[in-house]
Amino acid sequence: MTETQANTSGAAVYRRLLSYVRPYTKAFILAIIGMILFAATEAAFARIIQPLFDDGFVKKDPTVLQWIPLVIIAIFAVRIVGSFLSDYCMAFVARSVIRDLRKQLFNQLLRLPVTFYDTSSSGALLSKMVYDVEQLAEASSSVITVLVRDSLTIIALLFMLMYYSTWLTLILVAITPVLVGLVTYISKRFRKLSHRIQKSMGNVSTVSEEVIEANREIKIFGGQAYETGQFNKINNHNRRQFLRMAVTNALSSPIIQFIVAIAFALMIFFAFKLELQVGEFGSYLTAMLLLMQHAKRLTTINATLQRGIAAAQSVFDFLDRVPEPDEGHQRLEKVQGEIKYTQLSFRYTPQGDEVLHDINLLIEPGQNVAFVGRSGAGKTTLVSLLPRFYDPSSGQIQLDGHDIRELTLENLRSHMALVSQHVTLFNDTIAHNIAYGALDSASEEDIRRAAKAAHALEFIEKLPEGMQTMVGENGVLLSGGQRQRLAIARAILKDAPVLILDEATSALDTESERFIQSALEELMQNRTTLVIAHRLSTIEQADVIVVMDKGRIVETGSHAELLAKNGQYAALHRLQFSEG
Repeated sequence: MTETQANTSGAAVYRRLLSYVRPYTKAFILAIIGMILFAATEAAFARIIQPLFDDGFVKKDPTVLQWIPLVIIAIFAVRIVGSFLSDYCMAFVARSVIRDLRKQLFNQLLRLPVTFYDTSSSGALLSKMVYDVEQLAEASSSVITVLVRDSLTIIALLFMLMYYSTWLTLILVAITPVLVGLVTYISKRFRKLSHRIQKSMGNVSTVSEEVIEANREIKIFGGQAYETGQFNKINNHNRRQFLRMAVTNALSSPIIQFIVAIAFALMIFFAFKLELQVGEFGSYLTAMLLLMQHAKRLTTINATLQRGIAAAQSVFDFLDRVPEPDEGHQRLEKVQGEIKYTQLSFRYTPQGDEVLHDINLLIEPGQNVAFVGRSGAGKTTLVSLLPRFYDPSSGQIQLDGHDIRELTLENLRSHMALVSQHVTLFNDTIAHNIAYGALDSASEEDIRRAAKAAHALEFIEKLPEGMQTMVGENGVLLSGGQRQRLAIARAILKDAPVLILDEATSALDTESERFIQSALEELMQNRTTLVIAHRLSTIEQADVIVVMDKGRIVETGSHAELLAKNGQYAALHRLQFSEG
């Protein structure tokens, strides 16, 4: 999104933001009623000044002294009610809108394709969820409260001023075009700076998150000075953007107030030339001072309003992103596990180079198929197309004779389990992490059985809280081998007919690997298994080994057959086992 687009669509963005208020119309109406009451009390207070001065304090009608104090008390009692209604009801509306937006943002995070996360910073996304949405809270609560309440108050006071003198009030009205032009220019400036601030906040979050996640690498490789320099650069840029906003804000309000003050000065100057009674002039002057106070408050909310519009634009741009395509309409209740790649090619971007070329491969139900090759050969990409993390540029993938694009994503993925080289665990209990693929149906016995099959039960039972032990963020409290065994237990529990293993034993020591290999052999029985392997010793028993190079399948066969061919597989084997 360009800054020009941001500047020209502010009204449309704010209208869209206000559309989120509709479900809370009753609370919003109550808030408006409160604002009307508040505005009325301001005009009433100015009006009550007139009889005090007109009657004088010496020759007062005794009844005046009786009812004026009561009226003042009544005015401020109504003011309290109006102020509470407007403040509380607007806060209720605002926090409800923020809750709804955060819910939409979170749901969008779940629906966006893998390609989006490949090119997006998680720190920037978290900044959007936290910082940007809070800017919306200000724009949809305090800004609206000030905007509506003070505008209504100014209108009420203007009517009162016109009641006393139309000509004097026209002086104030005459400066309106000047104020509108000035506010419009300042608004564009505020919004442009707000977008820059949002971007810089995202950068601060990104660098901070990287330091948190890579703290061990930074320490071991001595990167503290470099990371400090990077953060200081970004942090100073963020400070400069906020200071530019502060300069604009600090100049804009006094300038606008100065123009209004000139108008008021002219009104007072001409008021002396008119034949106004002392009480009328007192009420007129009080109304002008109150109007100036509310006009001042209106000028100070522009920065907050424009920050909110910029934040809303950022949030709506994210919500408008096209979610993961899911146009399939078929559902398969049971899957045998036949997988067929037909003339399949793939590139990550329409303009990018092809990373897979004319792949043709048939995997029979229950087969154990291993994919090997040098780094960058396309093994992980080819397997990632099966659960539709990406869609092929051309060609087709079939599951049991059905094009996988004809199946719903939920149904397609329900038939698959994944154990990745990079294990992801949630900051929850061990039991929750094992049962993650079957949270609604998994019993405690099912969880224990899966943990036992993955040889995880032996270390789980030694923990003080057993299955209820919290694993920490991404399993930080567990060793690499323990995390890997929990991931395997999770796949065992899901009991899917298609199993994807991406270096599932890479993080294990020799003893653990021996246990896990036997667990995997049991798990792979009667399942179609796709294994991405770097260590050839782990896939010698595979039914079919697929050798890939530069995005193409160059060899297929069993371990013995490929060694006999003395091709690329045999070369890789010799390289790993130092055979002459």
